[in-house]
Amino acid sequence: DHVNKAFIWSIVLNSAFLLTEFVIGISNNSLALLSDAGHNLGDVFSLLLALFAFKLMKVKPSSRYTYGYRKSTVLVSLINAGILLVTVGIILIESIRKIAHPSPTNGDTIAIVAGIGVLINGFTAWLFVKDKNKDLNVKGAYLHLAADALVSLGVVVSGIVIRFTGWYIIDPIIGILIAVVIFVSTWQLLSQSIRLSLDGVPPGIHLAELKKELLEEAPFLKDIHHIHVWALSTTQVAFTAHVVVVNPENWECDKNKLKELLKHHGISHITLELESGAICNDEGPKL
Repeated sequence: DHVNKAFIWSIVLNSAFLLTEFVIGISNNSLALLSDAGHNLGDVFSLLLALFAFKLMKVKPSSRYTYGYRKSTVLVSLINAGILLVTVGIILIESIRKIAHPSPTNGDTIAIVAGIGVLINGFTAWLFVKDKNKDLNVKGAYLHLAADALVSLGVVVSGIVIRFTGWYIIDPIIGILIAVVIFVSTWQLLSQSIRLSLDGVPPGIHLAELKKELLEEAPFLKDIHHIHVWALSTTQVAFTAHVVVVNPENWECDKNKLKELLKHHGISHITLELESGAICNDEGPKL
């Protein structure tokens, strides 16, 4: 499908570019290029993990894994966020070291290579635009690649500045700015991944508002409580609740209407338990 092809294209193009960037960065002693290559390496690994998670998500449920491997998409997004944070730390350490000991770099080469990066990252980010709001891993891929395009643009500026001024210190400064951009673009992905891995309520769903809407839109509903909402994967949301209805005899029709209302909020896996509203007397028969 479209997302699968987008991942493959992104992996191939970014792998070729990071190898080129690494070789040229080493030969020209450019920390900006090397730090960007390191970031791209993290992105390629992240893209590979995300693609692997999508393959696992299609594995059928079994007696041991009744939901299949859907949760792997959440775990992968968490791993990807962790990889990016490690990348940020490495770039910052190397940038600070080079500020203390700046060394000459070739501005023309830096600008040309980074310019190619702007085109590649911009194109691969565009491949995910249509689906970026449908899945956390796709959103993560889009954010990483879009950030890479901006970072490469910053490196272009670095190369131009070095070419005309000879200010070699701009190279590690750009490295630090790259680290900041990566951290900012990663923070939301990290917080959302932790939230979903702990079975927290997925972003965009507010329980109080959801309950209020259900009671307003479903006149047959007297009460709904013991509500639980969590992510089965980065694309599938589960919902369970106890409900009390006006007419229990019409429950099957009422249940279908409730499920339709919940599907408008992106909730696909729904389990509803009907309650009569009466208090259970558990004393047993009196003899």
